[in-house]
Amino acid sequence: MKKGFYPIIIGMPHIINALSAPLWHGLGLTELWIGRFNTAAALLIFIAGILLIAKVSSLLFTTIIHHIVKNTKTIWDDQLEEARFFVRFSRLIPALIAYLLAPSFLSLDSEAAGFAKRFIVAYGALMAVHTGAAFLEGVHLIYQGSAQEIAKRRPIKGYIQLIKVFIYLIGGILAVTTMLNVSPVGILSGLGAMSAVLLLIFKDAILGFVSSMQLSSNDMVRIGDWIEMPKYNADGTVIDVTLQSVKVINWDNTITTIPIYALVSDSFKNWRGMSDSGGRRIKRSLSIDMGSVRFLTGEEIGALSNIPALASYMRDKLEEITAYNKHLNLSENDYVSGRHLTNLGTYRAYTEIYLKNLPGAAENLVNMVRYLQPDENGLQMEIYLFSADKVWVNYERIQADIVDHLLAIMPQFGLRVFQNPSGSDLQLIAEQLKTLRQ
Repeated sequence: MKKGFYPIIIGMPHIINALSAPLWHGLGLTELWIGRFNTAAALLIFIAGILLIAKVSSLLFTTIIHHIVKNTKTIWDDQLEEARFFVRFSRLIPALIAYLLAPSFLSLDSEAAGFAKRFIVAYGALMAVHTGAAFLEGVHLIYQGSAQEIAKRRPIKGYIQLIKVFIYLIGGILAVTTMLNVSPVGILSGLGAMSAVLLLIFKDAILGFVSSMQLSSNDMVRIGDWIEMPKYNADGTVIDVTLQSVKVINWDNTITTIPIYALVSDSFKNWRGMSDSGGRRIKRSLSIDMGSVRFLTGEEIGALSNIPALASYMRDKLEEITAYNKHLNLSENDYVSGRHLTNLGTYRAYTEIYLKNLPGAAENLVNMVRYLQPDENGLQMEIYLFSADKVWVNYERIQADIVDHLLAIMPQFGLRVFQNPSGSDLQLIAEQLKTLRQ
């Protein structure tokens, strides 16, 4: 098959010339135009054949490699496949075939053959660089998978990225110089002399390019992420990421444009972790007047025990307190040495039960009630839980319902909300003082 196929490839230009010559002569074309048309036809057939070879070789190569990788016990080949090393390597096969066949196939026009050969070499250089970058990414994955503890302490991602930038730069220069048929030494020396001017002119572009690579490789920002950056008054969803800027549509539908390098040099908050997690955090505190904290009376204990949510807690707590006081032989009226139910502790227990039974609360995430440091604004009782519904409007509604209920139920436990005196409070005091004077 090889002996019969290769001569056909070599003789294809002559075959095209022999078949098309009567047609071109019939149209009255000169030999110059006939040669140009034949070269164009040969070039089109050559390109179509290489594309077909590329498709078939890529499909066969990746299928065979995938089968081999899945049937091996080693992990490194799976990680190289994950980094798309084999897919990119398969693209070098048609480039090699095209490089070998181009001079013979386009032998009618040495200039066209030379240009096609230079183009194929430039393409092969870029594919080789692309394959090398995938190999480096595979090395990084292998390093992370086989030496996890060391990888945490000594990450090599920064070094991998630096090598990638270097090989892409070298590959780009080789591709350009090959296409232009010039020596790369001249371009490199010219770039060295013009480096200061180029850095000044393309400063923003260079910063944007490097920053976009860092954002992409570190997965810092994606389209659709909710980010906050107070320095630029940005608080909303990322809608576009370009080489030089990131567009954010804020919650009031205004659009903020942030220089992309600012996301690398400055700090910002990305809420993607919350979106990907099982819930959105609710963290609110209620100010309680510490002067309203006291022990519960027998009547209040009976009334609170009739609340279904508190019935089990009150029964277990009373048994625990009674056993404790009896063990120490303490009187029921000894509020100093013994243990007794308080309205604040009972209110806190009710709040815990209420939050755990809340339909909108996320399961398997933190759900608790705690006291903060008392200060001149009273005792802060903080509620801390996660809402299973992360949609902003629904989240705010769940949060508001919790605060509404806990504020409204507080007087049932003999507690008061602490707040600084308002205008109506001062007016009431003034009226009472006026009444006392009369």
